[in-house]
Amino acid sequence: MKLFQHKFTWWLFAFLSMVIGIYPILYFIFGRQFGILNSKAPEQLNSLFWNGNFYSHIVFGGIALAIGWIQFNQKLRDKNRKLHKRIGMAYVTAAFISSLSGIYVATYTAGGMVASGGFLALGFTWLITSLMGWKTAKTKNFDAHEDWMIFSYAACFAAVTLRIYLPILESIFGEFIPAYRIVAWLCWVPNMLVAYWIVRSRNKRPGIA
Repeated sequence: MKLFQHKFTWWLFAFLSMVIGIYPILYFIFGRQFGILNSKAPEQLNSLFWNGNFYSHIVFGGIALAIGWIQFNQKLRDKNRKLHKRIGMAYVTAAFISSLSGIYVATYTAGGMVASGGFLALGFTWLITSLMGWKTAKTKNFDAHEDWMIFSYAACFAAVTLRIYLPILESIFGEFIPAYRIVAWLCWVPNMLVAYWIVRSRNKRPGIA
């Protein structure tokens, strides 16, 4: 893909994916006083069902983010198809679990309906694009498979862009909630537009239907 032809861009993409992919470990180190848990009501923090979904979302989302970038290395993909398939299945499984649990968690997010709507839309987008990526691989429609997985990982990469945009927005607004309402949409909609541009550029190449 043209976006990753420059080595610096590729390694930055890989670095951010891996660093934010292991970011959920911090929740196990620092506990309830870390990150978004600071803003949660006691009834949520004491709910086994909410906790199960929250930790499923961040752990499996981190796994998907940390391994998904490898699939865009064409040399590795062409050299070892079996490894590509195994990583792909691990990614899709993690994406299914994280997106489904994320959809539930989004209904309790800070920032009201605006923030919840953004994260719900993200969860459904990630789930559907991952499902279509899996389905097209099963039917051996590999061009469509690659297109759908580009969209899927663009949704997954929202975990990275959220952590880039949120501190900037907080510094602009001086408060967390207004920034969070915006970042709930900003973290993934531009990603999907970039994915659309990549897919459209890819499909203009000779030999791609």
